Amino acid sequence: MRMPGGEAVLCFVAFFWFWSTTNALLSPKGVNFEVQALMGIKASLVDPHGILDNWDGDAVDPCSWNMVTCSPENLVISLGIPSQNLSGTLSPSIGNLTNLQTVVLQNNNITGPIPSELGKLSKLETLDLSDNFFNGEIPPSLGHLRSLQYLRLNNNSFAGECPETLANMAQLAFLDLSNNNLSGPVPRILAKSFSIVGNPLVCATGKEKNCHGMTLMPMSMNLNSTDDALPSSRRKAHKMAIAFGLSLGCLCLIVLGFGLVLWRRHKHKQKAFFDVKDRHHEEVYLGNLKRFQLRELQIATNNFSNKNILGKGGFGNVYKGVLHDGTLVAVKRLKDGNAIGGEIQFQTEVEMISLAVHRNLLKLYGFCMTPTERLLVYPYMSNGSVASRLKGKPVLDWGTRKQIALGAGRGLLYLHEQCDPKIIHRDVKAANILLDDYCEAVVGDFGLAKLLDHQDSHVTTAVRGTVGHIAPEYLSTGQSSEKTDVFGFGILLLELITGQRALEFGKSANQKGAMLDWVRKIHQEKKLEILVDKDLRNNYDRIELEEIVQVALLCTQYLPGHRPKMSEVVRMLEGDGLAEKWEASQSADTAKCKPHELSSSDRYSDLTDDSSLLVQAMELSGPR
Repeated sequence: MRMPGGEAVLCFVAFFWFWSTTNALLSPKGVNFEVQALMGIKASLVDPHGILDNWDGDAVDPCSWNMVTCSPENLVISLGIPSQNLSGTLSPSIGNLTNLQTVVLQNNNITGPIPSELGKLSKLETLDLSDNFFNGEIPPSLGHLRSLQYLRLNNNSFAGECPETLANMAQLAFLDLSNNNLSGPVPRILAKSFSIVGNPLVCATGKEKNCHGMTLMPMSMNLNSTDDALPSSRRKAHKMAIAFGLSLGCLCLIVLGFGLVLWRRHKHKQKAFFDVKDRHHEEVYLGNLKRFQLRELQIATNNFSNKNILGKGGFGNVYKGVLHDGTLVAVKRLKDGNAIGGEIQFQTEVEMISLAVHRNLLKLYGFCMTPTERLLVYPYMSNGSVASRLKGKPVLDWGTRKQIALGAGRGLLYLHEQCDPKIIHRDVKAANILLDDYCEAVVGDFGLAKLLDHQDSHVTTAVRGTVGHIAPEYLSTGQSSEKTDVFGFGILLLELITGQRALEFGKSANQKGAMLDWVRKIHQEKKLEILVDKDLRNNYDRIELEEIVQVALLCTQYLPGHRPKMSEVVRMLEGDGLAEKWEASQSADTAKCKPHELSSSDRYSDLTDDSSLLVQAMELSGPR
C-alpha cells in the first residue's frame, strides 16, 4: 500500500526529528550521555540510605529514576536530593547535564570543591548546595550561569575571595554566601537579596577595595568614589556625616527590628506551620513525583479488588498494588473524588506534601486524578503499621519498640522544625506509623488532613483525629499546633509499651477514663510492670521503661506550653536531658497546684471515655 506524498513527507520529518533528538543524547557506543553523567554523580557520592539504588547504568534513559525530573522531551531538567545524608563529592560529570534547570542538594554531608563544570549549565535557574561541607574556592565559572536566579552556598567551608564574575549575573535574585570562610573584598552583587554574614575575613580591616558589600548602605553605592575628590577638611566632615548617618540608621533599624519582633510575638504566639489552604505560596521544586494514569492503577490493584485492601480509614481505602515494572505500591483511594475542587489546586497541594523528604517519613511516589477520582501512590510497607504489628506475630521485641519510638520522633521533628514549609500531622497514632522491611519507623499521612481541608478556616470546628489521641486544647478550640502532635506522640509511646490502643489502656485492670491519671498513679507507685505488654514476658529494661513513661507523661501534659518540643523529645529518647526536664516538670506541678483547680482526672475524663468522643471525632486515616 503506497502512502500519499504529503503523508510520506510528514512521517519522514517526524522520524528524522525523533532520530536526531534521541541520537543527540547517545555516544558512539549507543550509551545515553545523561545516564553516563548521572552514573558519574552516583559513583562519587556515598548513599547510606540507598536513595539512588534504582539508578542503572544500562538504562536507556534516566527519567524513571529517583530524584530525577525530566522534560516532556525526556531531557533531565532537575536533580533534587535534599536531606538524604549523602557524603562523598560532587562529580564534574554534572556539567554534561546541559539541560538542567534545578540542582538541589542541600542539607547533606558532601565535601570537596564545587566542580567548575557547573558553569557549563547555561539553563540552570536554581542551585542550592547549602548546609554541606563543600570547601575550596567558589569557582569563577559560576559567573557564566546567566540564567541563574537562586543561588545558595551558605553553611559550607568555602575559602578565598568571592569571584568577581558573580557580579555579571544579571538574572540573580537571591544569593546566600553566609557562614563560610570567605575572605577579601566583595564584588558589587546585583541580586535583590544578598547575605554574606558569618565570613569574618571578608573586609577584615574595612580598608580593602570594594568593601561596600559589608555596609548598611544600598549596594549600588560606592562609598569610596566621592572621598578622593574632596579636600581633606570636607572629607573629614563627609566621613563624620556618614558615620552619624550610619549610627542613626543602625539605631532606627534596631528599634524597628525590636518592634517587629514584639508585634510578631503578639500576632503569632506559635510558629507558622504550612497549611495548604494558603493558595499563595513560593515556587516549589520536586524530586520525581509521577502522575499516574487511572488505568495503570486499576491494573496494579486488580481493579481495586477487595482482596487487595490493606486498610480502611476516614479518607478512604488503601490497596496493595503491583506496577508494570514489578514495584509494590500502596494506593490510597480518596472517598470523595469530587471534593478537592480543581486540578491545579490538588496538584499544588500534593506537590507541597512531596517536599517533605526524610528517611522516617513516608515518601509520595505520585498521584492520579480524573473528574471523579483522586488517588495517592506510596511505597508498599511490608511490615504494615505499628498498630497491626503490636497485635501480630512474632512479637515486637523491646529494642525494636524503642527504635520505632525514636524513628517516629525523628520524622515528626523533621516535619516540625526542619521541613520548609513546616507541617503539623494532627493524627499521630500507631496506625499511622508504618514499618519497612527492617522495621524502621516511617510516619505516614502527614499533610493529608490539610490536603482535604483546604477550604476550611484555620480554626476548624470539626475536630479531626482519633479518639484517645486528641490533645485537650485541640478538642476545645479546634486550634492545632506542633504541641498537638507532641501529645499524640506521648500516647503513641504508651501504645508501644502496652501493646494496646489508647482506649484499651487499663481495661484489664477495670480502669475506665482518666487514662493518663492512671498511668501517673502507676508511675508514682513504681508499679510500671502493670503497663508492659504481656507478650514481652519480662524481656525489657526496667530503667528504660521508666524513662520512656516519663517522656510520655511530659508529652501529654494538659497545657501545651508545658510539653516539650519534638527536638527535646528526641534528645530525651536518646538519653540526653530527661532527668532535668522531669525534675523541672515535677517542681512546676507542685508550685502551681491549687485546691480549687480541676483535677487532671476531671480534665482528661472527656478525652478518654469512649462514649464522649465517638460522635465528635473522626479518624484522619486508618491503618494502611
